[in-house]
Amino acid sequence: MRPKQCTAVLAALLSLLFLSSCSGDKDKPLIIWTDSVDFASYVELFNATHKDMKAVLVYKSAPASALPPAKDELPPDLVIGSWLKNSTTRKNFTPLDYMLREQRISRPDFYAPVFDYGNINEKQYLLPVCFNLPAMVFSRRNENLLEDSHFVNPEQVRSTAASFNEVDAGGVYTAMGYAPSWDEEFMYAVTKLYGAGYREKGSNFSWNAAGMRASMDFLREWTQSSNTDTASEQNFQFKYLYVPKYKQVSTGRCLFAFMSSGDFFSLTDEQSSPLTFRWLEQDGKIIVQDEIVTMGLYKRARNVRKAEKFMGWFTKEETQRDLILRTKNMKLSTESFGIAGGFSALKSVNEKIYPTYHRQLLGNLPEEEYLVLPNILPPRWPGLKQRVILPCLKESTSTESYAQAASLEDRIADWTKQYF
Repeated sequence: MRPKQCTAVLAALLSLLFLSSCSGDKDKPLIIWTDSVDFASYVELFNATHKDMKAVLVYKSAPASALPPAKDELPPDLVIGSWLKNSTTRKNFTPLDYMLREQRISRPDFYAPVFDYGNINEKQYLLPVCFNLPAMVFSRRNENLLEDSHFVNPEQVRSTAASFNEVDAGGVYTAMGYAPSWDEEFMYAVTKLYGAGYREKGSNFSWNAAGMRASMDFLREWTQSSNTDTASEQNFQFKYLYVPKYKQVSTGRCLFAFMSSGDFFSLTDEQSSPLTFRWLEQDGKIIVQDEIVTMGLYKRARNVRKAEKFMGWFTKEETQRDLILRTKNMKLSTESFGIAGGFSALKSVNEKIYPTYHRQLLGNLPEEEYLVLPNILPPRWPGLKQRVILPCLKESTSTESYAQAASLEDRIADWTKQYF
């Protein structure tokens, strides 16, 4: 178990001891389920600043899958985590529109597209906590290779990377700007930018076949026109790119690395100071990454008033400022970026507070009109993605195997046989 997870579990156990000693509904603590270990620290601060109530944090690796709770399990009041938005889990939450009407939650404080992500059938079931964005990271010494100081699209990545390539007298690559086959997550991001449109459909998913085909053709043609073939890309990666991504672009062997904002801004100052980045976009749109953290009020919550108090407290700028400062002051061995590992759903927190700790964000925060949220995805999306989509992309974009690659439909059928 990771150190942060141990902290979360310990907090839960200590708080449960407190629970067992209390009597009466008035003294029962707020029960929070979460897969975000950062909330262990947040709950500690809440308890320290609210003497009239206490919160218990219970770590759940997949809180959405844990609902409803087992018969002998203490039910949650609040659930905080990723993958809470789908047809299976939303029935477990109480709409929060009444808190908006009573102005206990201020909608204008949030990024509008991110806030709307929690809206299902015209009801606000979930409040957004944090999100992350895709970025292409590279060395500062190569900053002159890109004209735009904020954004880059896949075609620009391809053309700029190709100009970086170097081949020795024997035809072997000694430098390669970038290769799609190096990172399946990059390929997945490109499919979304090209309109793959993944969305929940029953227990599985649907997609836009034209967008999917266009993205796979683009990625395969990239390899053929810029890097000879997939084998050359893989040989180069094996020979030179065995170090972490931030070091890959510092060596001068490659130009780009694909990273999420959470990963990039979690680097230490020493690791990130030689680097810079551009947001990955297409046609003025940045696709927010899938793992959006939200919070919801469990429909059978026993401590509704306390849950409302926590939500109101957490969604204040001053609270999140204190939470970020507390994380910095704790000097954790592995530092988390921002709020729960990502950008805050509150605009003012990103604009006023984040640049204080991450200077590269000063003047480089995308406006909300750039943000495109993912569609509703099925509860088992992480498994579907890892076992169905990414293998399909890897084979269908390979210059060696694309002709024999199994279709996405066939892969879904095989996955369904194994897991249902």
